Amino acid sequence: MNETDRAYKPLYGLMCCLNPGFVFCPRILESFFQRSWFKCTATTAPCQSFMLAFEVFTVTSLLLPFLLWTPGIHLRPKIYPFQGVEVMPLHTVILPGRSSAVAKPAVILQASFGALNTLADVSEDVVRGRGEKLLNISTRHVQLLNHILKHVTYTSTKYMLDAVDVGEFEATAGFPVTIRQPALPRLFDPGPDNNINNMVTITTKTFLRYHKLRVLIKSIRLYYPNMTIIVADDSENPEMIKEANVEQFIMPFGKGWFAGRNLAISQVTTKYYLWVDDDFLFTDQTKIEKLVDVLENSNLDVVGGSVAGNDYKFKITYEEGEDSSCLHLRYGSYHRLEGFPNCVVTSGVVNFFLARTEESRRVGFDPKLLRVAHSEYFMDGLGNLRVGSCNHVVVGHQPRHSATNSQEETSEKTYGKFRMSTQAEVRFKLALHYFKNRMKCYTKA
Repeated sequence: MNETDRAYKPLYGLMCCLNPGFVFCPRILESFFQRSWFKCTATTAPCQSFMLAFEVFTVTSLLLPFLLWTPGIHLRPKIYPFQGVEVMPLHTVILPGRSSAVAKPAVILQASFGALNTLADVSEDVVRGRGEKLLNISTRHVQLLNHILKHVTYTSTKYMLDAVDVGEFEATAGFPVTIRQPALPRLFDPGPDNNINNMVTITTKTFLRYHKLRVLIKSIRLYYPNMTIIVADDSENPEMIKEANVEQFIMPFGKGWFAGRNLAISQVTTKYYLWVDDDFLFTDQTKIEKLVDVLENSNLDVVGGSVAGNDYKFKITYEEGEDSSCLHLRYGSYHRLEGFPNCVVTSGVVNFFLARTEESRRVGFDPKLLRVAHSEYFMDGLGNLRVGSCNHVVVGHQPRHSATNSQEETSEKTYGKFRMSTQAEVRFKLALHYFKNRMKCYTKA
């Protein structure tokens, strides 16, 4: 095993956990491992460690790098960090700093949310204000000053989950300290055989159209006979779907589209969920595994597919103003997703998408939106959800008028009345956006 392999040994372990025996590294790590092969055996405890190592590996690239800053000539010769210092709430971190050339007789450091100190064992005449927001260092000895600055500490004194304290250096230059409480990892066990049924749950919302829902379920079972399907149902007279691995949750009548989505996703226990409409149709082109591959080997949170050849996607532009903002939705994408020639990076996708369960729950679906709503989810997720679209995974769409008897025809007609938004509902939705998102204009094209 070479140095590169040794450095990424935990990630080899992850692949052993998922695929015992000889395994090939995933695409995201291929450049690091240079197609190295590795033999191993998976057990429960190592799997958990390896999965955590993999999660850390994929997330740490988003953290700020640690950078030191040398102030201008008038402040020389002190050097302090301007990025990358992080501390947990109510904890202490050393602020790396040093002085060079000829030092000034006094150095003053000041913080806002925490307390400053130094680990250097010097007298009160040299360092004043230990454990306070203002730390005064006074000495003409360059080596001693360097020693004190090298061991300056910052202690968080207020419990803040995510904040930045910009400490002042001689009240002229600043050095930021980020106060952040690390969140507990949420790991999902894919099982010993990495089965797709342990990774993905299919979710849908239905209203009145049970004939279409049953066709959808039947088509799913042709390709995924054991995958869990969760159905949120707010029909007036619910019909129970009694099939294996189908979980039906009854809601108050007409509770609404987004409320149903929230309910369905709240019951998901797998790492990913696949959202489908109740009138979709699975075909031999509906390969969930391909969408899983995209999320497993990229930093995306949501990846959409194509509905009967329509891979509609849109970009969201946020234009911030002094008193309010504007939001602009435009068809298209930003660029190709590296490593996936059939996929692009965008802001929103069609109603057929695979999403990371935890990230999607953090954004949620606004239950105030009862009828036609979809892009609103991606608007709420702007800045939090990383979204992509792939055209090589396709789900079919059932014929619009597929009723075979009078009961089904009645259901279709009643559904049509509820489906269309009234002018009052359109005005309500716009008013909700304008208030909730502090907007003054909204355009869509």
